[in-house]
Amino acid sequence: MAAALTVVIAPGSAPALDLRGPLDPGALQAALAALPPSTHTLHRHSATHHTLHLEPGHCPPGALADLLTAGAPRATADADAAAPDTAAREDTEGPTGHALPAHRAAPQEAGTRVAGAGGGAGVAVAGRLIGAGGPGATGTAGAPGARGTVGAEGVDGSAGSAGSAGAAGAPDAGGTARTARTAGAATAVGAAGAVAADVPHATGAADVAGATATPATGTADVAGAAGATGTADAAGAGGAAARAGTGRAVAVPPLGMPASARQREVLLDALTARSGAAPLHVEQLHWRWYGPLDTRRFRDAWRAVSAQEPVLRAAFAEHAADSAAAGPCVVVHPDAAPDPVRHPYGSADWHSLLVGERLRPFDLHHPGPLRIALLDEQAGPAGPTRVILTFHHALLDGWSVRLLLRSFYRAYLAAGRTRGGERRPDVRDHLDWLARQDDTAPRAYWARAVPPPDSRTLPAATAATAAAARDDRPARTGHGRARIRLTPGEAVRLREWAARHGAAESTALGAAWALLLHRGTGSGFRPAPVAFAVAASGRGITLRGAAGLPAPLQGPLPLHVRVDPSAPVTRLLADLAGAALGASSYEWVSHGQIHTWSGRSTDSELTASLLAFDPPEGPPFHPGPPAAVEAELAEEGVQLGRPQAVDAYTALPIAIRAHHDCEGGLVLTAVNDRTRIPDREAEAALAQTALLLRELPADADGTTPAREFLRLLAEAAGPAAPTGPPAVRGTGLVELRPAAHPGAGTVLLVPPPGATADCYAGVADAHRGPQALATVAPPADAAACLRALRPALAAGEPLLLGGYSGAGQLAYEVARRIGAHGWRPPPVAVAASARGLARTLRTAAPPSDGG
Repeated sequence: MAAALTVVIAPGSAPALDLRGPLDPGALQAALAALPPSTHTLHRHSATHHTLHLEPGHCPPGALADLLTAGAPRATADADAAAPDTAAREDTEGPTGHALPAHRAAPQEAGTRVAGAGGGAGVAVAGRLIGAGGPGATGTAGAPGARGTVGAEGVDGSAGSAGSAGAAGAPDAGGTARTARTAGAATAVGAAGAVAADVPHATGAADVAGATATPATGTADVAGAAGATGTADAAGAGGAAARAGTGRAVAVPPLGMPASARQREVLLDALTARSGAAPLHVEQLHWRWYGPLDTRRFRDAWRAVSAQEPVLRAAFAEHAADSAAAGPCVVVHPDAAPDPVRHPYGSADWHSLLVGERLRPFDLHHPGPLRIALLDEQAGPAGPTRVILTFHHALLDGWSVRLLLRSFYRAYLAAGRTRGGERRPDVRDHLDWLARQDDTAPRAYWARAVPPPDSRTLPAATAATAAAARDDRPARTGHGRARIRLTPGEAVRLREWAARHGAAESTALGAAWALLLHRGTGSGFRPAPVAFAVAASGRGITLRGAAGLPAPLQGPLPLHVRVDPSAPVTRLLADLAGAALGASSYEWVSHGQIHTWSGRSTDSELTASLLAFDPPEGPPFHPGPPAAVEAELAEEGVQLGRPQAVDAYTALPIAIRAHHDCEGGLVLTAVNDRTRIPDREAEAALAQTALLLRELPADADGTTPAREFLRLLAEAAGPAAPTGPPAVRGTGLVELRPAAHPGAGTVLLVPPPGATADCYAGVADAHRGPQALATVAPPADAAACLRALRPALAAGEPLLLGGYSGAGQLAYEVARRIGAHGWRPPPVAVAASARGLARTLRTAAPPSDGG
């Protein structure tokens, strides 16, 4: 009995469906009729192997796969199970099962006739052409709207039945696709709107976003960007001129540079965020502008700064079909600038505008990591005007924005011009510097300095706050924010006490937090380890000019210390200072890298809280202009209020930032994830931290043991609620079978609607591949699947998505989001039965590492 139809989707801007098994033209036409109208092309390779190309963005590939595979039972003991494993295999199958030879997979324009070597005739289905292809097929082809011809390899008489064809032109792209003369070259369905010929490097050919380059003639055809014309960079890296041949300038954007480890982690937070959650890693700075504000001059000044600072023109590229990068890349665009939006007096509410700007998502694939809103607080030209800068930590940190502000003020005074001078390093220099670092030394250091698995990472709730949290039903979601202030006198006492013992205020904050964490260990007055993250500037590196570099260098580093209640509290202060000094030697390393090097499980958190401390004075933390610039602004009647920061939401349960206000008081702000720490607990933790900061200077001679401060804490806070083990946050991944070896990759089986928890047990028995086989507990959405895949994405492992009929639409959406955030989108396999799905997974799996 014939095997049932199975589908493998190669995601991309122009998806392709590889159909294995008997295809009923009537069933295909009915499935297409049930979806939005679109242009599609079907290629027939044999009676049981077809490739269906879809018009970009119209027909949902996952939904179509569900319709084509629906109807068969989900069991191994069916007709598909009885069929031999090779039933759906054909001689046209590529190395990975879903990759097809280009001369058999090139998309056809409606009405174009194909003459295959096998003599197959075209058959009309739903008004489109079905071509019967064969080895050495020739003809013209192009994606919808393309102007160009595809020359088939067979015309040049190359040996090998597979042949190799020219890549199809991208939509609306001009130019001619030429081919490298190679024999038997494997091909892959391109994800950038074309089918790219994967020519071996031995021939000297290079692919460019779905087009092939022929260095012998110096021609590289343009593809991957709508409306692009010209000659593409054969290597795709520089983007300024073709490296072989004419050297003409290119119109397509460059592929960019690999994002830093910290940037990838920020993007993973965005990719795996819960549906409807507020954006993470978005910070704000706002202040009042007193006096006249010329909107055009204001805009021109920011345009001048953007022309000088590449980070304001940077964005993340979606994954391109020909990209060798396993993860996101940063691209600097030639022209982009913030466009300030001015709200006249009475047109907007201040608080609503501030919150709305923070909650409005950034499109990180378009340049513009900084946006500006202006709100007039009075009628007339004299102001005052509120200025709001909202920026994303994927490309900017707080230090960077303060540097940019200084350049902006100078440009505003110069009527929209910036000073020339020696070139400073920019975001690209930082990425290049990171790519050249040897991680041998930081690996060795963090192997010793990583927090122990039994470290306490969150403060204990008091019995009162725990009871109050239980009474708050239903549990609140989103983020909370609390603030408390030490008076200027209290702040001075704390600073002087820390300085007498060779430490900074930030270290005193760490000591107070460590004492608070120790109380949650339940160990009483016995020594116990605690761990938390601290924000490192990232600018203490050997890159020249790093201190003045606008880029996302700041990031969290894990610290741990063993709190001994019987030792003087100043010993705790010294231990923390030593740990911070050691970590600063490798502050360019990301928290995620350290977690990977630790060998800890992905569910085991190194830390669950973050401390950040802004120094009390000095540039660039003081975001106002230099005194000379301030004086020039005053001559024009302009005065500036002191900027205030609105801290970003993070992926951690709680983050505390300390800064000095204009009066010298020390302000502590806590931001908590309400799903992990209720507001009452966060407020209590902040109050207890402030209590310790006020009381630590009472240890005048440095001999008071830490237990005295723990007793003080217990008296003020009351009894602690029962404590549990260190914080563990599950990803939701349900492992069905581990990988056979490191680097084998992961197969995620997406549960279809109405599935039971054990629906894929049969697939786990039937699938013999080396990959880890996993699923998520039903019901699942895209966010749940992405959270489950986060460890594999972070590690850069090969991925494959699969599922029964009904899961295709969700699986494809997951693959689409992965590609949109810069990672290589995984193929999607859909089948109706366990045995059919297992066989399809085996043929569709991308190559694995190791083994």
